[in-house]
Amino acid sequence: MSLGYLFGGGVGTEPHGLELYRTYEVVQSWYEQVSAWTGLTVGQILEEDLPTAQEERQSVGTVREAALAIGVHDVLASFNLRPAAIGGLSLGAMTASCLAGSLGRRELFEMLAASRDTPEPSADDPQQGIAIAFSALDGGAPSYPGENLPGIHLAGDFGPTADGTRRIIMLAGHAEALGALAAEVPPGTVVPLPGRTIAVHTPLRRPYRDFMAPRIDAIPFAAPGIPLLSCLERKVLRTAADVRDLFQRNSTDPISLVDVYTGMQEQGVQLGLVMGPSIPEGILAFPFPVVHIERPEHIEQALTTAYDLGIDLSGTPVLS
Repeated sequence: MSLGYLFGGGVGTEPHGLELYRTYEVVQSWYEQVSAWTGLTVGQILEEDLPTAQEERQSVGTVREAALAIGVHDVLASFNLRPAAIGGLSLGAMTASCLAGSLGRRELFEMLAASRDTPEPSADDPQQGIAIAFSALDGGAPSYPGENLPGIHLAGDFGPTADGTRRIIMLAGHAEALGALAAEVPPGTVVPLPGRTIAVHTPLRRPYRDFMAPRIDAIPFAAPGIPLLSCLERKVLRTAADVRDLFQRNSTDPISLVDVYTGMQEQGVQLGLVMGPSIPEGILAFPFPVVHIERPEHIEQALTTAYDLGIDLSGTPVLS
């Protein structure tokens, strides 16, 4: 049986990874390395409050989430558990690319740290926001509340809920438009997320994309060493150019968890390990069993589940 790793893309505001850090020496060494590359202290990466400035907060949050995800990977690798296919959403797609061997860890974290220098938006710009929306299931491209309304964009498709009744969509755009939409539709249909002030995966993120483009162009990408699933379209990324394109488009194009897990299923994945807290547990439907990992007890659960399903723990080597 084949094992797949899925990496989420939310930039967490709450500290995560402290228990893993206290439990595993490999995680302690890893966080020290991330600290050296980014100029952040281990405390800043693990548990201290995030900065208040928008772009700096986003930068430190991405370092925090990526460090946790790779720390989980390294603990599993110490038990000889490795993926046969890999993919993720947003930041998770970049983390997955790193673990597939398409760029070095140092290059990834130096890029994430450098994003804090992105110019802050003008005080005159409309405030941005994110909302979670629930739409009816259909067989084609997802429709969503607010479709075709100015100031509202489809930013992500997370697929059907576990009970098969609805589809979960991420909307992003102007906060005022999202708030007005939430007030017009039935309660609970559109839920603006507090504290989220960046319209990720929409054209509004173009200034960030343009600012980071030269740094991404300078990264020496390589072809993935294992199947790497895109979150921007249903595609296996096979070349260095494919991965570079993912990095360049990631901030402005909508993402799809469905594309990732469908691609994994086509690769023969029969158990998925979800790294970190950014893909909610128990809410979404997956085509194969998944184990969510963010605490030490989840490591044992992952190993036990893999053993019970007959997965070969010799695994597929992942380039570092």
